[in-house]
Amino acid sequence: MKSIFGTKLGMTQIIGENGVMIPITLLQAAPCTVTQVKTVENDGYTAVQVGFGDGKNLSNAVAGHVKESGVTPKTLREIRIDDKELGEIKVGDKISADIFSVGDSVDVSGISKGKGWAGTIKRYNFKRHRKTHGGKGNTRKVGSIGSMYPQKVMKGHPMAGQMGAENTTVKNLTVAYLDTERNLIGVKGAVPGPKKGIVEINGKETK
Repeated sequence: MKSIFGTKLGMTQIIGENGVMIPITLLQAAPCTVTQVKTVENDGYTAVQVGFGDGKNLSNAVAGHVKESGVTPKTLREIRIDDKELGEIKVGDKISADIFSVGDSVDVSGISKGKGWAGTIKRYNFKRHRKTHGGKGNTRKVGSIGSMYPQKVMKGHPMAGQMGAENTTVKNLTVAYLDTERNLIGVKGAVPGPKKGIVEINGKETK
């Protein structure tokens, strides 16, 4: 199981072996502790629940739930896995950045930055209306959104609305930097979310 949660620290750059500057995003891979192992027999699916961070003032229900793992996590998350990946995983096991190596391909998921209510030009790269030769009013408004038939607005039509603040995954990023002592992972390129945002790092299967 090559999956771990962490927080986004920000972007920086490193110099590669050939002298080329590589832009990377530093991720603080929180040491995750297995707090529950879910099986098909008990829960209907297989997954591993992990906790990370230093939680304070846990409710009695959460404190009792994580008591067996011996930690008081601030955040609990689940990692879906296959039956064959379940293996010898048990409550209390630790997951740290050393599960990855430089050169590994990973997918990084997180909540993208919220940009509020946005129009179609910003949200979908629509063109604006003309400003000359009879163009009037708001040149950034939406044009025709319907047709002769059917006489309705089709479901899913691009319209103004909330932009960002949704679960986003950037695939096939490369681990370009790794510091196992400080649990730092540097992936080449950008990852979704603001600084200090929680991200999930999933390793890709090698054939």
